[in-house]
Formats: sequence, structure tokens, C-alpha cells
Amino acid sequence: MDKNKITQKLMAGQRLMLGFDGMEFNNELKHIINDINASGIILFARNIESPEQVSCLCSDCQTYAGARGLPPLFIAIDQEGGAVARLKEPFTVFKGNPFIDTVEDARTFASITAHELAQVGINMNFAPVLDIAPKGVDSIMKDRVFKGDAKTISRLGTQIILTLQEKGIMAVAKHFPGIGRTIKDSHFHLPVLDIDLESLIQSDMVPFVDAKNQGVAGIMLSHILYPQLDYHWQASLSPFIANDLLRNQMGYDGLVMTDDLDMKAIEHDMETCIQQILTSGIDMALICHKGPGIDKAFHEILGRLNRDENLYLMGKKSLERILRVKKKYLQG
Repeated sequence: MDKNKITQKLMAGQRLMLGFDGMEFNNELKHIINDINASGIILFARNIESPEQVSCLCSDCQTYAGARGLPPLFIAIDQEGGAVARLKEPFTVFKGNPFIDTVEDARTFASITAHELAQVGINMNFAPVLDIAPKGVDSIMKDRVFKGDAKTISRLGTQIILTLQEKGIMAVAKHFPGIGRTIKDSHFHLPVLDIDLESLIQSDMVPFVDAKNQGVAGIMLSHILYPQLDYHWQASLSPFIANDLLRNQMGYDGLVMTDDLDMKAIEHDMETCIQQILTSGIDMALICHKGPGIDKAFHEILGRLNRDENLYLMGKKSLERILRVKKKYLQG
């Protein structure tokens, strides 16, 4: 993209990945793309009817963004297989991570999934799940995680990342720094995981370090509170976890994004969320449902970039990361 066309509106909008209603290109999508300049959109079951319909929807969105002189869109989906798979038949239906036992299984899942996503214009998969569910813990993630220890999960997860990205689909590893030990669902509660950093580094974070070394396009932060790491803020709003731990200590320079800000684990108002996201150096906030939060988030980002020189400079770095990934995967 021409650097001369980079505006504060674009800087603000590219920090958002947004959900929407409907199965075809509509005024809501025009608003998301043209008025907000969103970095991308997220597809759910409510947006999906058939391969042909999804393909037309994605194509219309990309064509519109191009016509408005905007960067190509991230078009993302949760296609983990098993319990979380937005695309149903006639797309290939997989049993999910608990049934992936070998590297060959992982390669097969990722290869077929990448092909089918690319065929309909989806370019980002919020997968793989790299959380570890220890034995003896009734993990909320037990139906979504690979079986085994950290090394096994790394081996299977990095194979999925490698295969997806070799075939042009950006992978997003989740949920940093690991939520496999939690028993509450962050869609409905704020789970608290009282664990020390060294234990996380020795186990839960191992697959994420390997994903970083594999060049994973994105890492999604959890909505879990880790009081021994940050007593006040969930990982998705924490300067220590997102910036000090993931960026500085781990050395990750890909895309960092929140989980959905509409979840019940996030009880803060949108202004507070955006302040934390910007000061933490998180690249993109996910807001997965239509509502006033989308416009509030955009205007809050825009206002803070205008008022705070430090946030503006951090915002430039985030935009550079976003555009770098888009150039690699979406512009050749």
C-alpha cells in the first residue's frame, strides 16, 4: 500500500477485526470496510450457507476494499475441527484435535482445510489451539486440545501451522499464555489461573515458543486472569503478558490479537479495553458481534492516537506489522 495514503483513520481501523450479521455483502459490511477501515472480518455459522455463498461474500468484500483504495482484508474463521468448526458439510468434517495423534494426521487436516478455505476466499484460520489440558484437570478445553504433553502438542501444532501457511492460510495460535488448566468458560465467566510464570514457561508456553519459531502469523491472547503475572488485567488486556512476556521475552514480532471482546470475561467498558490494548501494544482487537461497541472502539482508538504521541508511535509499529503480514499473504 502507498505509504502516502496512510491516515490516522486507517491506523485506527486496521486495529479491529470485526464480526457482522448476514450472508451477503450488505450495508453493515460497507460500514465496517469503508467507514471504519477494519483490518478484517470474522465469519461465524450465521454468515455461512454454502461454499458458493461464502466465496461470493468474501470476493465482494475484497473487491469493495480494493475499490476504496484499502489494503486487502483478513477474512478469518474458527476452523479447528471437532467442537469448533464453523464450516459444515459439504466442507470436510474433522473430529478435532483430540483425534489428531500423528504428524501425518495434523498434515492431512491442515492441508485439506487450507485448500477448502482458500477455495472460498478465507485467508486466516484461528487455529491451532495450543493449550495443554493436564491429566486430572477437568479442563474447559478438553474437547479442543491435542492429547499429550507440551512436546507432543508442539509437534502436532507446529505441523498444522507449517502446512496452513505453506498453502497460503495464516495460522493463529491460541490462547496465550495457555488456558488448558482452567475449568471455567471465558464466554461466561472470568477464569482465574493462579500459576507462577516459571511453571507456564516450563509447560504451557512451550508450544507457543515453538509456534513463534515456526513463524506463526498470529497469536491470540486469552481472557484469563493470571494473578501471579498481572494482578489487575486479563492476558488480553495486560501490558506485562502481551508486551513484556510475549513481545520482549519471547521475541514474537507477528500479529498479536485479543480474543472476542464481547465475551463475559471482559467486564470493562470499551474505553478501558481500548486503553489497555493500545498501551499493551496489541495489534488487533476482536469484536465478533454487531453492536455499538464496534463504533465506540474505533472512535476511542482514533481519539487516543490523536491525543497521545506514544500510543501513536506504538500504533505505527502495529500498522507496520499488519501491513507486512498482508503483503506477505495477500499481495504476493
